[in-house]
Amino acid sequence: MVTTHDIVLINVDNKPGFYARIEELTPDVKPGWWQVRLMVFTFPLQMFTWILDEFQLDGADFTMGGTPIRMEQVVPPVEQEQLQEGRGEKEQQERAAHNSGNPKVISLSDRRKK
Repeated sequence: MVTTHDIVLINVDNKPGFYARIEELTPDVKPGWWQVRLMVFTFPLQMFTWILDEFQLDGADFTMGGTPIRMEQVVPPVEQEQLQEGRGEKEQQERAAHNSGNPKVISLSDRRKK
């Protein structure tokens, strides 16, 4: 789920529409719904407040006036690379731990005597 100060891409009619930053998330009077205050990166800057549920904050499609809208979080390329590297290292550690279940110990002193 997106949080405060995240950058999001708003897709309008299944096409990239505009970028915005989430300025504030406050619970709405309806349970499971949020008032989302967005600063839209236009010239001049605009402020929108949308009321969205948790699924819509996670990227589910919804409509406004019959127009399909979707919000997706923008992840900077550097952070995305770091996440992928972290996953790769974690997978290697898991494989090493799985493969080293019962390692065989060989005594070097016993080998020299032969």
